[in-house]
Amino acid sequence: MDTQSEQPVRLARTLGLFQLLVMGVIMVQPTAPMPPFGAISAGARGHVVTTVLMAMFAMMLTALSSGRMARAYPSAGSAYTYVAREIHPALGYFTGWSMLLDYLVNPLICVIWCAKALMGLFPGTPYALWVVAFALLFTVLNLRGIQATARTNEVLTVAMMVVVLWMLGAAARYVMQIPGLGVGHFVTPFYDPERFSWATISNGASIAVLTYIGFDGISTLSEEVKDPRRNVLRAMVGTCLIIGVLSAVEVYAAQLVWPAAEAYPDVDTAYLHIARRAGGPVLFQVLSWTLVVATIGSASGALLAGARLLYGMGRDNAIPKSFFGYLHPVRRIPSRNVLLMGSLCFAGAFLISYQTGAELLNFGALIGFTGVNVSSLLHYYVRGRDRHWSHLLAPAAGAVVCMFLWYSLSTVAKIAGVGWLTFGVAYGAWKTSFFRKDIIRFDVPEE
Repeated sequence: MDTQSEQPVRLARTLGLFQLLVMGVIMVQPTAPMPPFGAISAGARGHVVTTVLMAMFAMMLTALSSGRMARAYPSAGSAYTYVAREIHPALGYFTGWSMLLDYLVNPLICVIWCAKALMGLFPGTPYALWVVAFALLFTVLNLRGIQATARTNEVLTVAMMVVVLWMLGAAARYVMQIPGLGVGHFVTPFYDPERFSWATISNGASIAVLTYIGFDGISTLSEEVKDPRRNVLRAMVGTCLIIGVLSAVEVYAAQLVWPAAEAYPDVDTAYLHIARRAGGPVLFQVLSWTLVVATIGSASGALLAGARLLYGMGRDNAIPKSFFGYLHPVRRIPSRNVLLMGSLCFAGAFLISYQTGAELLNFGALIGFTGVNVSSLLHYYVRGRDRHWSHLLAPAAGAVVCMFLWYSLSTVAKIAGVGWLTFGVAYGAWKTSFFRKDIIRFDVPEE
């Protein structure tokens, strides 16, 4: 008997910590702070460096909790399943409903940003033209099932790093040519006494969380990692640290070139205007196209994930199955969900600004991150055998900081987000006869 042929086929555990860190940076992208730079600056009245570092602290704590929960539930990998298992299934549903807002808004703000960027590259063209073009592009890509390969992402990341270094070099050269610079010019990006307030700093930090979205994707690679119980956690925390430091350098250079007290021609594409000032029209063109291509990849992936999440919830009958649980008979994709999300991207681009969209995205993300931290605290400290102090302090601090950042979101974002959550609660109550029945089947393996 050929015993070797009877062995089940498994994924090869070939990824070490270094490879995981590289893939984490690819998932988040080294240019992550550039598109939301203007929105963060507007929320924090400058102080982008300070808010990016504050958000890094919160995300590192959350990454620690997320890595620990991935160790406890290696096949789950999502906030709503952690909350469902550790706290309550209904709270897990609400967490999932909140995070669904991320998937719906992410491609929407990508449409807005790409449309604004192309208006800069082709002056005089109407905003509506580019909104239609990008909403259609993201929809068609997902209807055809096109996905970027890992090798394409790696090449794009290398290209982005080259452009980042070009930008930093151009910024340094520009700043060195400014006559009569004092120490205050180099300190102002961290602290500007004329524009500083804790309210604006916390609001900016709540938007800066957008810089780190995607780090938790590392947990999906657990079955291909050497020593996953240690390396997945290390890679998630390390990715947040690397992206945080790199982002702080990028935004610090930008604020030295263009102080926050000076208005931007268009706040949504502020970083591109800074690149034009530092490196001239060539750098402006190169950086614009680089970020547009990167944003197209991010938006297509977000729309893909959102359509799949809607399909999963529809298949489990958490939302109407006849529509959301439908698969195209030939392409085997949730085509109705893709069309719905594409339509929302088109309509939403005329209704909200990039900054409001970014805050709406973080509304759901911060609720999910809070849930991950609380779940980690309950699993390891409250119910666990090893009640080490780190199992209490780290997740408790992460939950408090994430909730503080959530509270610091703008009033408009909180009203819209609470409206979305209220609709989900109302639907859940109707669906379950006021929660007397299970609203969703959480398919979470034991271990």
